[in-house]
Amino acid sequence: MSEVQPDWVAQVQDVLETLNQGVIITDECPRIVYANAEFQNMVGRSAEELLGQYVKDLFPPEDLPVLLSQIELGRMQGQSRFEFYLPQAGGGHLPVIVASRQLEDPDGRLFAVVTCTDIAEQKNAEMDLRQANRLLQARERALEEDLLLAARVQQSLSPRGLSWGAASVETYYQAARTIGGDFGLVTPGDDSLTLLVCDVSGHGIGSALVANRIYTETVSMIEGGVALTPMLQQLNRFVMHNLGSFFMYFTLAAARLRRDGRWLEFSAAGHPPGMILRPGQEPRFLESASTILGCFNDAVGPDSAVQIALEAGDRIMLYTDGFTENFNSRGEMLGVEGLAKIAHEASGLPLPVMKQQILDEVAAWRKGPAVDDMSLILLDVSF
Repeated sequence: MSEVQPDWVAQVQDVLETLNQGVIITDECPRIVYANAEFQNMVGRSAEELLGQYVKDLFPPEDLPVLLSQIELGRMQGQSRFEFYLPQAGGGHLPVIVASRQLEDPDGRLFAVVTCTDIAEQKNAEMDLRQANRLLQARERALEEDLLLAARVQQSLSPRGLSWGAASVETYYQAARTIGGDFGLVTPGDDSLTLLVCDVSGHGIGSALVANRIYTETVSMIEGGVALTPMLQQLNRFVMHNLGSFFMYFTLAAARLRRDGRWLEFSAAGHPPGMILRPGQEPRFLESASTILGCFNDAVGPDSAVQIALEAGDRIMLYTDGFTENFNSRGEMLGVEGLAKIAHEASGLPLPVMKQQILDEVAAWRKGPAVDDMSLILLDVSF
């Protein structure tokens, strides 16, 4: 070794050579007085090239301020640890964790033992991870844009209020997420007005896609004049035969009002009961005569629809369970009875005001934001 190497280094040299870390020992200048074989391999230089060199001479001038500040910190504190790099003979930079500790030899001279741990693999992994994160973020942005577009499309399909003959209609739709599995329909025809709310199990993209398929089939059947019972039967078959692998089911409630406003046909499958709100009377519940759709071939029986005579001033409410399955701070569910009470108390108000009061009262009951999609159709009959 070089003459600058103190005698005591020979006593620890055998141990230092077994380490899988690069090790150098520097004097107070600081010059390198020892470099183990691992360090020589890391920088691509021999011991003869390293011994006696000032540490700062290994690095380009632009990187010296950071290096010298760390060396000074090590002197003040007796040790230091920081992330840096080793310059390699071929011009490369090897990322390392540098740890140094000062010691005093028997003659009172100060030296520093510096270890360099190769972190190239970790850095490469970090770079790969950052690249993967950039790709994920780009895909997330694209997905968010697609979801926003899907939400706008879904919102455009939500029912709108209207006046039709003796009837007035108010509607509401709100997805719990960006897009949801609920939808509603208000479809006027020459002789009848069809109202329908549907709730596909689950939330999010899958439910929204299934709901969109059901929506398209439903619109086609309504425009084709299909009666309510056959419509429910065909929708059940359609989902089982074409979408059965999704393991989703759906419920719906449908009503068809005649042009004169005096008769209402109603049919529902596994859905929360519709309500007839009549002045001076308790709400009348319109129960489902069929079970959930998309699971059973015989879900809809031949007599699933009922005919209901209406009176002037009657109001009909169709909704999804996002209105009833709400819990307050005590863990109590609003339920059908709670919603019926809210609707009954609001039923004497103008129809738009009634809708808003129902929304406000449900929100006041609920603890926190809505966790399920919410669809509502209110129908007022005056003749």
